[in-house]
Amino acid sequence: MNRIAVGLAALGRPAYINLGREGALPAERTIDAMKAATHAVLDDAYAAGVRWIDVARSYGHSEEFLSGWLTERAPDDVTVSSKWGYRYVGGWRLDAEVHEVKEHTELRFREQWAETRALLGNRVSLYQVHSLTVDSPLFTDARLIGALAGLSADGVEVGFSTSGPAQADAIREAFALEVDGQPVFSAVQSTWNVLEPSAGTALAEAHAAGKRVLVKETLANGRLAVEPPSALARIAAAHGVGADAVAVAAVLARDWADVAVLGPASPAQLAANLRAAALRLTEEEQAELADLAEDPVGYWRHRSHLGWD
Repeated sequence: MNRIAVGLAALGRPAYINLGREGALPAERTIDAMKAATHAVLDDAYAAGVRWIDVARSYGHSEEFLSGWLTERAPDDVTVSSKWGYRYVGGWRLDAEVHEVKEHTELRFREQWAETRALLGNRVSLYQVHSLTVDSPLFTDARLIGALAGLSADGVEVGFSTSGPAQADAIREAFALEVDGQPVFSAVQSTWNVLEPSAGTALAEAHAAGKRVLVKETLANGRLAVEPPSALARIAAAHGVGADAVAVAAVLARDWADVAVLGPASPAQLAANLRAAALRLTEEEQAELADLAEDPVGYWRHRSHLGWD
């Protein structure tokens, strides 16, 4: 369980692109109902031994929900990571035309860091640039890079998440950034799953260099749980678990993956996901799963067409 984190992307706002949320979330996705659902997942995760929670400014009320849970339950052994760079603009509507807006600027960083601190105080151990890509203006913004380095100097670990078919390039370029001879970033959170493993080599390099590696979208935004490929379903049946557990176990089988981030929408989904912790895949099974890899460009094109619901 020390290699598992629970992310609140699917619980902090009424609409998201994860498949399999319908029926798992409250019938009425009010703020109070989603808060209760979030707390139920966090309670079960903590009881199971999970001690890492991942949120973001753009995950609707995720930081607020987590803050309330931390205040009510008062656990002092939970690691909290959050992200800045996207702003939630969905207005708590399922049918919003736009749900989030991306902006990698110094102003947005300082604004969102202040908002995060106001809700979570000094509980945040890792603050990440949300969805860094090779074309981000961050790479040429000396003031922003300096501000991020200053956060690290204040004792907060600084990281970044990645997305898109060029994740590997973004990972290598970001870890090359330095201020006064010191690396700006010490952690990365990237998409890696059996359908999209293209960042694996770069993540292994980062781990070998002493960087913290978190893996997100372990279930390919729910695709691997809702519509698993036949090989994945067959392996799951052989182990007596769901396809989701096998997909998560495939991540945990990577020795370079420090933390696998889960995104359950309910306690039941969490329980099913957590069965991965006791699952050991054979070399033959891992080879079968490796054959499921899709072309990265096609994978991300498919992801971009998932509906927010």
